[in-house]
Amino acid sequence: MMDVFIVILEAAVVLGAIVLGVKTGGLGLGLWGVFGTLILVFAFRLPPGSPPVDAFFIVIAVITAAAAMQAAGGIDYLVSIASKIIQANPKRLTYVAPLVSFAFTALSGTSNIFFALIPVIYETAYRNGQRPERALAASTVTSALGITASPVSAAMAAYLVLAAPQGFGLTSILLITIPAAIVACIATSFIQQRIGKELLDDPVFLKRVEDGTVEMAPVLAAEKKAREDAVAGGASPADAAKQARKQALNTKTSDKITHEVPEGGATAAAIFVVAILAIVVMGFFPALRPAFPDANGDLKPISMSIVIELFMFSAALIIMLVRKVKPGDVMKQSLLASGFVAAIALFGIAWMADTFISANQETIVEPLGGLVTTAPILLAVALFLMAGLTTSQSATTNTIIPIAIGASMPIAVVTAMWPSLVGVWLFPANGSQIAAVETDLTGSTHLTSVPVWHSFTIPMLVSWVTVVAAGLLIQLFVR
Repeated sequence: MMDVFIVILEAAVVLGAIVLGVKTGGLGLGLWGVFGTLILVFAFRLPPGSPPVDAFFIVIAVITAAAAMQAAGGIDYLVSIASKIIQANPKRLTYVAPLVSFAFTALSGTSNIFFALIPVIYETAYRNGQRPERALAASTVTSALGITASPVSAAMAAYLVLAAPQGFGLTSILLITIPAAIVACIATSFIQQRIGKELLDDPVFLKRVEDGTVEMAPVLAAEKKAREDAVAGGASPADAAKQARKQALNTKTSDKITHEVPEGGATAAAIFVVAILAIVVMGFFPALRPAFPDANGDLKPISMSIVIELFMFSAALIIMLVRKVKPGDVMKQSLLASGFVAAIALFGIAWMADTFISANQETIVEPLGGLVTTAPILLAVALFLMAGLTTSQSATTNTIIPIAIGASMPIAVVTAMWPSLVGVWLFPANGSQIAAVETDLTGSTHLTSVPVWHSFTIPMLVSWVTVVAAGLLIQLFVR
């Protein structure tokens, strides 16, 4: 009984550190994780777990390369491409924007790139008379799917270190997460396209127009007049609205949002992308990696952690040399600051979780493992809820995934459920959500007095159910 009481106290320290870290924000999550580890080691005399050194340096390597690319204008170049794709397909915006958000997040390894796309998505929707909530909310949610489908994200760094010893490398992970995420993007867009009223039928929007908060877009003004003319001609209001909406969808707007790209931005982006492709190729073809004898004398290719670190740090150097970027300019980039925060959060939480879990295999891992083995879907629920509570995909990965692995769950099944990290949108506590709400002057993208019910709730739930279902089906063919 006393042993159980002690374990409960240790668990309280772990949960308390996570809660206080989330409340503190920024570096606080990682620092509270380290402090929690200190208490577990010195107060409860638990042997310190293994700090996630490989995962930490993967994140540092990736953000260094990304920051160098940003300093050279590469991020601006990627955003300009995404912007052109989004604006080229205004009729299919609710389908195109989420896929673009997913793809560019997966490519860059960070959802920070999505911030620059928010005003583009909003303006494209509104200028074409569409309800901005549909594309904005869906794109915000699907950008998180890009994190678990990116070979260079912080969460992937954490997961790769955990999955590799189970014989599951980067290639196998991506073969599950990428197609499952694409299926989820399409399903989310299909449902989201049917959410909410058209703007001319939305009292919130009409009130904002009346108050002068937002100016009615020309295409909406034309649609409104077409409705009035149709009604005057004897058509019913419903038929008039349907006819006017059809005309509005066929109306092309000439204004385009442009992004200035610094000279050399395309080159910097190309170097970064080539490095990512090289990493993926090395994952697909282990024979391309240098091999060295292991403890048993067998030749083993170098780990993907080392490959990622070598190629990303090298990409940063090449970008700096080719584009003549000063080291000081790289240090000033926002991506470096946000990436450093992610690395510290990953390090602290992972170290604390490993310390707690390693010392309580019989008391915690085996019972929970038995529960998860009996009802595997509970792993998806645990990942979803923990991601929502911590708002950190990497911290959630290091807290929950080891329990599933310790329970001997098939790693392919674990991988299929891993994208449940889309639960980060459960509470409106993320910058992307707040930015989307604030950008949408029509008021269609909104929060409510109920914390878990907002514009992002339905697309989040659709994405979660779909990505896990698709992943579980796909993993049957991946080994």
